[in-house]
Amino acid sequence: MRICPLCNGLEEKEPLCRNCRTIMKDHGRTADYLDDYSAYMEIDTMKLFDGDVTSLENHLCVHLFFCPVCLHEETQGIQE
Repeated sequence: MRICPLCNGLEEKEPLCRNCRTIMKDHGRTADYLDDYSAYMEIDTMKLFDGDVTSLENHLCVHLFFCPVCLHEETQGIQE
């Protein structure tokens, strides 16, 4: 069974913002923001809607990162 190291607290990732070089904050899986119940749905099913068409087959957990200074948002696939 594959698990996301960020979702499970095994690792932390703090990428730098492309705009202002500030450390961005991890706001969790992008699929959790789709609707009120998406956080409770089967993870592999939600990978079909996370914005990365290869996330299921490549075992990626797509996370949303947010810059608190310039409000820039970006997603990154995290290897499970």
